[in-house]
Amino acid sequence: MKIDQVVDIVIPKEKQRRILIFASFIWMVGAAGVMIMPFVLPDLISEWQLSKISASSLVSSTFLGMLFGALFSGVILDYFGRKSGMVFYLLISIVFTVFFGFSKSYSIAYFLRFVSGFGYGGLLPSVNTYLSEFTSIKLRGRYLVYLETSWAIGSILMALFAVTLGEKFGWRSNFYIFLLGLFILISLLKNGETPKYIFEKNGKEALEKQFGKISQEIESVEKVKVTYSAMFKKKYLKQTILVMISWFVVSFVYYALFSWAPKIFVNNLSISITKAKWYTFYVYLAQLPGYLSVAYLIEKWGRKRTLSVYFVGMGLSSFLLFATMGNISFLFVILVLSFFTLGVWGLVYAYTPELFPTSFRGTANGIAGVMARVAGILAPYFTGYFIDKSVVMVLSYTAIISIVTGVLVLILGVETKDRPID
Repeated sequence: MKIDQVVDIVIPKEKQRRILIFASFIWMVGAAGVMIMPFVLPDLISEWQLSKISASSLVSSTFLGMLFGALFSGVILDYFGRKSGMVFYLLISIVFTVFFGFSKSYSIAYFLRFVSGFGYGGLLPSVNTYLSEFTSIKLRGRYLVYLETSWAIGSILMALFAVTLGEKFGWRSNFYIFLLGLFILISLLKNGETPKYIFEKNGKEALEKQFGKISQEIESVEKVKVTYSAMFKKKYLKQTILVMISWFVVSFVYYALFSWAPKIFVNNLSISITKAKWYTFYVYLAQLPGYLSVAYLIEKWGRKRTLSVYFVGMGLSSFLLFATMGNISFLFVILVLSFFTLGVWGLVYAYTPELFPTSFRGTANGIAGVMARVAGILAPYFTGYFIDKSVVMVLSYTAIISIVTGVLVLILGVETKDRPID
């Protein structure tokens, strides 16, 4: 019997649903913390008289921190456990996000944003790994997309707060609200470790101690030394290359467009900054159907084909923005772009854990997160440079790399639908 089959037996579907809901709340905290910056950036530019470079640096500081958080997440998750990793990263995320609301200068704000970014960078692969190892084969793909769907919900709730109460009480209030995340942290402490991690580290006896008697023998999990070089062995090389490219591209497109979304709307539609924030809120709303659509298609079409289609859709919708005339058509096309972009995010989060064994799944998720953070660091500078010159340059680049990646998925990808993972 494989460990995946054991999960089917010892973890009731009701408990899997509860873990999904709980993981989704943590994911919402991560989404809200990362995606609040586009709404406060115009206020920070005005209050602290920031240049385009300084503003880009402040946005990128989040992703620089996330880079290091993701880089160390593999070691922490694979050596200390999935639950311990989540507790560590969630605590850092909450505390330093709240502290940002008290910052009085650019330098302090940069440091606080970097540290909170470290927390978010490790938190996301931690939660993703935790849920994937608590979920049965038939539900895993859909549940991981549902988890990623909560990114849209967290972004939408944060955006709604920012354009309503945040506008009324000032930009600092957008960060004080994260104190509520401490309730989630307290609840997390009551949760247990994943069955796959327990078995991989301590064997069947430890697994039975927590989940009850298991009558059949369990096949040993593939033992691989937990090093980053393991991902580049011949057996996993294609998957590793595909994962690294996919995460870089979707992250670059997402943050290149949405980190500066209010400014893009102001420049191209000649509207007020307040109205631009509301337009950005609508863009966040379009993320939700993007996630929900792939939650269905990932089990209908499979991982590989769906990911390829959505990458191409992301690229084509970028090209469509060239032909738009007027506020409504521009908003509509960018909503379509948001739909496909967040669909891709949901897919890569579901697909990646299925490509690697338990022994270094956390490391693989960490490397994927690193690629996303490198792209997140570069993207705000890229858009910041072109924002007052030509948004066409930004859209041309995002369109081309999206379509090329869609083709690469078909060439390098393997189908993991209904396939057990070790």
